[in-house]
Amino acid sequence: MTFQSLQHLIHAVETKPQWRSRRSFQALLNCWPEVVGAAVAAQTRPVAIQRQVLIVATSNSAWAQNLSFERLRLLDKLNHHLADYLQADTLQDIRFSTTQWSSPSSITIEQMEDLSTWRLHPSRLPEPVNKPPTRPRCQTSDEAFQRWSSLIQQRSRHLPLCPTCQCPTPPGELQRWSVCSLCAAKGWA
Repeated sequence: MTFQSLQHLIHAVETKPQWRSRRSFQALLNCWPEVVGAAVAAQTRPVAIQRQVLIVATSNSAWAQNLSFERLRLLDKLNHHLADYLQADTLQDIRFSTTQWSSPSSITIEQMEDLSTWRLHPSRLPEPVNKPPTRPRCQTSDEAFQRWSSLIQQRSRHLPLCPTCQCPTPPGELQRWSVCSLCAAKGWA
């Protein structure tokens, strides 16, 4: 058995058709927000390329319909951005559908934090170490309010106080503005 150089092995893998298609799809995922814009990218997700047709999942049917009208313009922009990756296999069409869109409830908190800047926000509180046990669903709005109120009181019990209004304040807000966000906003007005 002869050993081959790493470069030779990488070249062998990269020339396989499956690898090229994965690489071109990854390039498409990377340029998607730039091509369609942030608002559209938040409501869409490229799913696959099948027979030179890009399949895109949308959050609802209104997005699917509106983007279908724009598909030729998007196709031109995508083919221009992906010219180096697709070579002769340019995209021929785009299909928009809601069928492969996952509902927001299936996205975990960790995934949402990765997608947003919330984890860096000064108002963010760390997750409690001891999560309260899940309780049965509230029967009345008063009961739901009481439960929410006690949860907020428990979470804010150990927070420092705003020097202006004496309300419990996330430490990030005090570090950033020296007061709570409400007092800071009043000062800007």
